[in-house]
Amino acid sequence: MPIIVNLDIMLEKRNMKSNELAEIVGITTANLSILKTGKAKAIRFSTLEAICKALDCQPADILEYIED
Repeated sequence: MPIIVNLDIMLEKRNMKSNELAEIVGITTANLSILKTGKAKAIRFSTLEAICKALDCQPADILEYIED
């Protein structure tokens, strides 16, 4: 899949654990894990907005397009 999720990188830069982010954003740790591993088929803009707000970043810091 050409969309790469760099959520682990941003979590590391912000010294934040996945379960902490999930609680702040209001999603389950299981759903956050699906997103982190790139297995998610979609993400709501409200969820993306909440993640960006919690991590003080832009969507492009989390999502990256790499052509096959």
